[in-house]
Amino acid sequence: MIDHVDLLRLQRAVRPLHDPPQPPGWNANEFPELWGDTPLRSAAVLLPIVHREGELSMLFTRRNERMRHHAGQVSFPGGALEAGDADAIAAALRETHEETGIAARFVQPFGFLDCFDTISGFTVAPVVGLVREGFVLAPNPDEVAEVFEVPLDFILEPDRMQRQEILWNGRPREIYEFDYGGRRIWGATAAILKNLLRRLEAIE
Repeated sequence: MIDHVDLLRLQRAVRPLHDPPQPPGWNANEFPELWGDTPLRSAAVLLPIVHREGELSMLFTRRNERMRHHAGQVSFPGGALEAGDADAIAAALRETHEETGIAARFVQPFGFLDCFDTISGFTVAPVVGLVREGFVLAPNPDEVAEVFEVPLDFILEPDRMQRQEILWNGRPREIYEFDYGGRRIWGATAAILKNLLRRLEAIE
């Protein structure tokens, strides 16, 4: 059971920076026919953990309603690796700055979660980082409708994450979701958080 999460436990639960995750994603066996032999594009997201006055919260973005893909959905800042990115960490920090305005100097990456493969053809490396106080938000209005925080204890409270089964392409698929202040957090974002939950439970 997870009652309270502190930085030390988080650091124990994640993969160290010297051991980045390798594809395929932990969910790759869900729809093997979906990707086939086509290589997935590499992407990275940042799980930004804000440490403020002794409390931990996680920062999310809500995508602009005009976006072509996943419009209006809650997500972590991130995107595809570009030619100038040295690695997944660099990509996650760049995308975070572009989407939210948070400069890389305010973020201290300290680990990874396991890769996650998306139905849109990406294999995502989730980077976990501590965001120190003093950052200034400047969301990119072309991509981001809102930036908000959720207390980490709220996210990781037992039974907070609800499991649902849906039909996708005629087959049952397991998804996770939870609600915070009327915001539905689900899909890949919730699945990545579920991976964090499992890794935390494994060190209990």
